[in-house]
Amino acid sequence: MAEQKQQQKLAGLLVSALGVVYGDIGTSPLYALRETFAGHHPIAVTADSVFGVLSLVFWTVMLLVTVKYVTIIMRADNHGEGGSLALLALVTDLTRGYRVSVPLTLLGIFAAALFYGDSMITPAISVLSAVEGLEVITPELGPYIVPVTAVVLSALFLVQRKGTGMVGLVFGPVMLVWFATLAVSGLNAIVATPDVLAALDPRWAVAFIAGDPLLAFFALGAVVLAVTGGEALYTDMGHFGRLPIRLTWFCFVLPALMLNYFGQGALLLQNPTAVENPFYRLFPAWLVPGMVVLATLATVIASQAVISGAFSVARQAVQLGLLPRMVIVHTSGDEAGQIYVPFTNWTLFLSVIALVVGFQSSSNLAAAYGIAVTGTMMIDTILVAFVMVLAWHWPRALVIALVGVLLVVDFAFFSANFLKITHGGWFSLFIAFLSFTVLTTWKRGRELVRKQLNRQSVPLDSVLRSLGPDISRARGTAVFLTASPDGVPPALLHNVKHNQTVHERVLLATIKTADTPYVAPAERLALADLGSGFYRLTVRYGFMETPDVPAALAACKAFGLDIDLMRTSFFLSRETIVPSLYPGMQLWRERLFAFMALNATRATVFFKIPTERVVELGTQLEI
Repeated sequence: MAEQKQQQKLAGLLVSALGVVYGDIGTSPLYALRETFAGHHPIAVTADSVFGVLSLVFWTVMLLVTVKYVTIIMRADNHGEGGSLALLALVTDLTRGYRVSVPLTLLGIFAAALFYGDSMITPAISVLSAVEGLEVITPELGPYIVPVTAVVLSALFLVQRKGTGMVGLVFGPVMLVWFATLAVSGLNAIVATPDVLAALDPRWAVAFIAGDPLLAFFALGAVVLAVTGGEALYTDMGHFGRLPIRLTWFCFVLPALMLNYFGQGALLLQNPTAVENPFYRLFPAWLVPGMVVLATLATVIASQAVISGAFSVARQAVQLGLLPRMVIVHTSGDEAGQIYVPFTNWTLFLSVIALVVGFQSSSNLAAAYGIAVTGTMMIDTILVAFVMVLAWHWPRALVIALVGVLLVVDFAFFSANFLKITHGGWFSLFIAFLSFTVLTTWKRGRELVRKQLNRQSVPLDSVLRSLGPDISRARGTAVFLTASPDGVPPALLHNVKHNQTVHERVLLATIKTADTPYVAPAERLALADLGSGFYRLTVRYGFMETPDVPAALAACKAFGLDIDLMRTSFFLSRETIVPSLYPGMQLWRERLFAFMALNATRATVFFKIPTERVVELGTQLEI
């Protein structure tokens, strides 16, 4: 019975993984081959070029997705979680004390920044490429492509605040139908032209590159579209686990994708004019309208997965101190991973609509697509190299050889995509550098604030000695939130100085974020009795968890400290940042940091503190 339940659970995870993990890479057949042959650097449709491109696609997917991500990088989980920030936290912990720690941290942050550029382009190009099937039905529907795409995407972003739990129930079955359709349509064309299977021989890829190296280099910028979304296998590992993702890849997704790509290649061998849209030309005319609907559903699901990923990255960035506090809404009482981040949602929405209206077609967007993905893949290779040496203890010679090969391939694809800058690739890099500036400015600004607060802090012993008869002790409990585990927070000093009073019980509470996604309940709290009614409380959360101060205070009962929230006051310091010419950051970055600090979500909301129990005391800090 237990084994049957385990099998049912695994089956459910396999179907769910299809709906979330593979949306991006699963919809690449809509545009990948078309852009390779008919994009900004078109390739003549001949038997040699078709065999060469198909061979390139097959071996690129095998090397970058199957070998690199599925086989190697997915082993580098951070307590079950994957993704650039999870990998960054793992590598940061492994390299602490090494000189490479700071450069690697900046690389990891830049990978997260690149993700935001990718998360804007993916919904736009995916849904556009699906809706462009209208033009295959009849050219008269061409003018409606952009408006229909905008409506579909607007509806998708509007429903985010409702939560995606109910929609998620149909994601897996829809993608199951989608991948089955990819496989059947491709197999049908392959049966008609079985010679296309010769492209499995890597010598065709080598001959294609050797025949015209420059043209092959340009082709890499389009071939990489076949692996966009491959990094999602690692990012979504925390939701489904390593085994379900690997099983669905090897048993279902990889065969379906390859059958469809080779089916499109077989079609081009028979009918070179089908290059205008080889995906939709695989189907008879009467089935194309249904395929437009199915493709639109599949691309909406792919977009949903990217949007949910952006929410998750935003939460991780806040917890890791890379972004200011922001509103994070939990849309499900059962699933901790289902969250909604309003600021991220509407920023993505405006950017995606601007891309659709500005670029007008998936072909134009394909010219901008790929830089962010290949950049992220290259950084992942560098970071996982340190995991291989420091965590897995692989022989250095093996690591150098393996990582060297992967980096050469990554760099080749990144270089080919770098040529797309003038065709729209500047957008991805602009968003990445903008995001990187924001992330690093907030991180550096918080470090400067902590240094200033430490300079102004007074040792606790001095405060305890000053508690003479002229200082009254108010009834109840006072909780002072402080980022520093040492000294006394400014709010407490202000309270003693101006009100000449201290509560009979004082908790100095520090919230810390661990380098792990989750913290075990037994390791959550650390409570120290400092004497004279003073306690120091340290609360630890993982970077995938949301802080809850009242819940942490309730858990103090296990340590013999019973706290009644109705008799507890929370004292918070609200710092006003004043940019100055002191050494620290450039003045424009200090102003940016001050602006972000001013607009950060209030601590009461972020830490779930009851607002009616809060006293805020302001202080100015020059950085």
